[in-house]
Parts: sequence; C-alpha cells; structure tokens
Amino acid sequence: MLETERLAAQEPKSGKVLISPKDTEKMTSSQTEASAFRITVQPSARTFTADAGETILAAAIRQGIGMPYGCKDGACGSCKCRKLEGSVVHGAHQSKALSEEEEANGFILSCCGVAQSDLVLESRQVTEAGALPVRKMPTRVSLLEKKSHDVMLLRLQLPASENFAYHAGQYVEFILQGGVRRSYSMANAPHTQADCGGLELHIRHLPGGTFTDQVFGALKEKDILRIEGPYGSFFLREESDKPIVLLAAGTGFAPLKAIIEHMQLRGSTRPTTLYWGGRRPQDLYLDAWVKARLLEMPHLRYVPVVSDAQPGDAWSGRTGFVHRAVLQDLPDLSPYQVYACGTPLMVEAARADFARAGLPPDEFYADAFTSEADKAADLATA
Repeated sequence: MLETERLAAQEPKSGKVLISPKDTEKMTSSQTEASAFRITVQPSARTFTADAGETILAAAIRQGIGMPYGCKDGACGSCKCRKLEGSVVHGAHQSKALSEEEEANGFILSCCGVAQSDLVLESRQVTEAGALPVRKMPTRVSLLEKKSHDVMLLRLQLPASENFAYHAGQYVEFILQGGVRRSYSMANAPHTQADCGGLELHIRHLPGGTFTDQVFGALKEKDILRIEGPYGSFFLREESDKPIVLLAAGTGFAPLKAIIEHMQLRGSTRPTTLYWGGRRPQDLYLDAWVKARLLEMPHLRYVPVVSDAQPGDAWSGRTGFVHRAVLQDLPDLSPYQVYACGTPLMVEAARADFARAGLPPDEFYADAFTSEADKAADLATA
C-alpha cells in the first residue's frame, strides 16, 4: 500500500460508481425494458439475477454470492473477470483496473459493469458459501491512539446488542455527511471483538483527506460514527494447506494482522511468512506486536523491509521493494498461496512478478486500494 488513503494507507473504497451519460447512451432498449438478467458464474455454476441498471457486483452481494472484489468503485481491479457470453456496459473506472485492451479481450469489472443481456462469466474465486450479511450500524469511538506520526489506531465500540460477523481481512465503509463513504479494513479478527471492545482500524493520515483529517483533528472519544459492512473477498482460504506469503506495505498490514490473529485462534500449522514494507522503519508501526506473535506461533516468520532508510534510522534489515524481497527468498512460488494488501501499483507489480515466479493465478488474493486524489487524476486523464 504505498501510502495512500483507505485503511491501510487509505481513503478509498468509496461507494457506488454510477453509469455516465455517455455509457447510458450505449445501453440497448432491451436493458431499459428488461426487469432482470440471469448471470451464471463458471466454473462454480452459481447463478443470480441483476436488475436493470444494477452493477453485477451489487447484485451478487445482495444475493449472497461471494464474488471477488475490493474497492467496489472501479479503482483496484480485484473484481476483474472474463465475460464468456453476453453484453456488459461499464461505468466510470480507472484504466489501471481495466485497460481498453483487457476489455477488448473480454474482461470486465463486476463492480461497475452493468449487464445488457444474460451473462456467463468466468471467475474462479467465487466462494461456495453465501456471503455474510451486510449491515448498517452506529458505533462509538472508544480509543484514538497514535502508533506513528501519521498512523492512528481507532477502536469502535458496537451497540451492546450487536454481534458483527465478518471474515478476518474484510472491511467496513464509514458513512459520512452527504452520503460520502470511506472504507477501512478491520485490523482485528472477529473473535477478539469482546477483548478489544469492538473493531480496530489503522488509519494513515493523508492531509486534505475527507475522513483522515477528521480522525487526526476533530474526532474524539465517544463520538458516533456510522458504518456498513462487512465487504470484500480478502480473507484466508482455509481449505488449502499450502504455505502462505502475507505481503503488506504501510497500513496494508491491518487486514493481515486480523488474518494472523485468526490463524492463531485456529492453531494453524501452515508455514506463513509476513513481508511488511515501509519507506522508513517507523512505518512498521506494530513491529513489536509482530515479534511477540513469533514467540507464540512457531509456524510464522517475519521479514520487515524498508525502502528509503536514512542514515539516522540505524536500519540494518532488508531494503528495497517489499515484493522483491519475497522473490529473493522464494524464487519458485509455485507451491505457495499469497495474500497481498497495498496500492494497485504494488499489488499489480507483485501479481505480475509472482506469476513469472510460478505462482498460480488462482492463489494470489489481493486487497488493493487507492486514494480519492489518485482516482480523480486517473479519471481525468482517461
């Protein structure tokens, strides 16, 4: 997560992407007349229906179909899948999430793609079990604790009668004034909610950010914030026994911390290595927490990596890009499963380089995000 703004460098994963007037002109008369289209996902053969004008992903979430996705707004590309049959129109999205060449070759983004006919899609990461229900609820700020100069640990207390179900690695959306939304991953596993008093989030400050300025300025304990979730398909696939690489940059560590806690609860014996990168040593803001887990989890290894160490840092550890440290240690990734959390640039670089190192495409799970400023710049360029 090359420091941006979403809960892990963060201020991304915002709300709905609407179809632009230009794209609306492309819609056929059948789209406006049809009440719903049937969507089949292969090879799972799961089916669901999408209403006229409804994005494919929104329809899947509404009906409990666990398709892969991340940001929900055309920025990260995590929901990219292949269209085998049918017609789709896209709303606004970033070119790095779906290029013109990819679209010409039949790929779509389910988060901003709207069916124009019945569809057959290919998406190999569709989960067999139904997705957890998405809920809205008020939360109370119970703790604001700076972990570094630009990272705040935020704890949210849930209503006493609420039991918030989510998978370790998923995220929630904050519903701000005017319907603006900002998304952040839970940094604690579900079973820890009672002990830590609710949900833990790690928020990096990006000056000028709609939500992060509030967190680092006006927000105080006992304030009320509204959330909706859980969202995302970034969580541990426990049916596998493959060794695991956890890859994070900056506050991209947050969902991986939740996954590590979940693995510890389950007594996982899968060999797991966390590669955590930051520009400076202080960006590894919970380094001591990870080292404490190493004493309790014999199958966990930890490789911290710093890309821009300064003489005063007294850093003697690994340097460079964090995903390249993985390749230096593991030149053959064919037996592994990878969970990567960071900006689209980092995630896509890892995806491409790891594939060349033999990692099967279906064993790369990612939570990619970008800042609102980056999204606006990309759309303006497009």
